[in-house]
Amino acid sequence: MGLLLSRRRFLNLAAGVAAMGLMPLPASMASPLLRRWRGAALGGPASIAVHHPNPEEADRLIERCVAEIGRLESIFSLYRPDSALCRLNREGHLDGPPSDLVVLLSDCVRFSRLTGGAFDVTVQPLWQLYADHFSRADAAAEGPGRNAVERVLDLVGYDGLLIEADRVVFAKKGMAITLNGIAQGFITDRIAEILRSGGCDSVLADLGEIRAVGTHPNGRAWQVGLTDPRETGRIARKLDIKDQAVATSAATGFQFDPNGRFYHLLDPATGTSAGRYAGVSVVAHDATTADALSTALTLMPMTEADRVLSAAGGSMALFTGPDGTTQTRKGDLS
Repeated sequence: MGLLLSRRRFLNLAAGVAAMGLMPLPASMASPLLRRWRGAALGGPASIAVHHPNPEEADRLIERCVAEIGRLESIFSLYRPDSALCRLNREGHLDGPPSDLVVLLSDCVRFSRLTGGAFDVTVQPLWQLYADHFSRADAAAEGPGRNAVERVLDLVGYDGLLIEADRVVFAKKGMAITLNGIAQGFITDRIAEILRSGGCDSVLADLGEIRAVGTHPNGRAWQVGLTDPRETGRIARKLDIKDQAVATSAATGFQFDPNGRFYHLLDPATGTSAGRYAGVSVVAHDATTADALSTALTLMPMTEADRVLSAAGGSMALFTGPDGTTQTRKGDLS
């Protein structure tokens, strides 16, 4: 569940901006009113589409966004040894943590409480256990032994994450965290707010999760295509969004074993991979919420979704079952 480990994308931007690695859009759908940036963020392809009355100002704002992406990666990355997150995981404590890390970890605890522990960033030791197991040539196909899983589960639990403005500490030696289930959304929100505050009235940002500001410059809603989580590249459904965010979690995002029995959506209660759904997409007011809830809801019975979605401030979730059937649940979207 490493933050910079490239994962497959499940969202295709059907809005005049093609998401890389998925189906390109016809050139006729492109808009000359949009300034575009395409690059990389958090180990995967990223794009930003911006409309501003002054194109030169739009370009300056995009440059500022790219710099901000790099700054936040230096805090949240699991694959940069000098990042704040890596130092915390290595040493078990972090004095004088960056304020962005404190804010995001506080959000993590909030979502953990909201979801009854289904969302839990302290599952990183579980991820490492499965990664180490399946990296061996003689790895047992049935995965790590139950005793090994139980030992690692003793290190998992968001209540062991102690957060203060000037210090972050793990309650147990060997604990570690991953922000893969929320950092993409957090950074997407930061970029959207930079652009909004800079006078951009029409924005579509895809930094692993998608957030729209306003509408497309031609006045229509931004259109986002959800890829079938069982068949990468096939658009299963299109959504119109305005001032909303979309995030998807699916079993095919990252798989530890060739058969796909064990994957990155790990249940902090059982230590096993989620198996309820092929994928869950969440539409919310912000990308941080959409990202966290799409992760958590893959582990939760659908009967609990309405409560969680409403308590999160109004969201919608689309659940795709293993057989391809879909169901939609809505919280209070007012």
